[in-house]
Amino acid sequence: MKRLAPVLPMLLAVACRSTDAPVPAPATTAPPSASAVVPPGAQAALDRLDPRADVPLLPMMAHHQKQNMRDHLLAVQEIVAATAASDFDAVDKAVGRIGFSEQMGAMCNHMGAGAPGFSAQAVAFHKTADTIGVAAKKKDRDGVLLALGATLSTCTGCHAKWKQRVVDEATWTSVSSQPPPQHSAH
Repeated sequence: MKRLAPVLPMLLAVACRSTDAPVPAPATTAPPSASAVVPPGAQAALDRLDPRADVPLLPMMAHHQKQNMRDHLLAVQEIVAATAASDFDAVDKAVGRIGFSEQMGAMCNHMGAGAPGFSAQAVAFHKTADTIGVAAKKKDRDGVLLALGATLSTCTGCHAKWKQRVVDEATWTSVSSQPPPQHSAH
């Protein structure tokens, strides 16, 4: 606990809020913006400055991935708040949204089909998040925080290595060796 003492106030100050306060749902659409039009050459200039590896994705896949990542951040916020309140059942519930499942693994493999190494790193994140739940089941506050720290380290490592690259269907098929996902009418 002594090792965590300097970190805990920062975690609580940044991510903790009253458990009575409602957690806002992530926005599903962005408001219109004047910056929606990218000047010619701007994307190429950004690409020259950003050396991270591309994860090629169709537009709907990129949007879905960003929605999932926003929910991961909300889950982390809930984990920190629940840990501060010693509500280990709530910690475990939030971990359920970021932990590994066969469905999550399949989604990671699909999203990373065009970027060798991405899927393994994404799956490692979800499996590392499972360790938070293991500690929560033991009601081990220090264990939860250490596992959360390890999980966040996988997040920052992934974001340091990868960036989304929105591509068209022909490019997706070429780089992923997969046909574009079929749109279902629900």
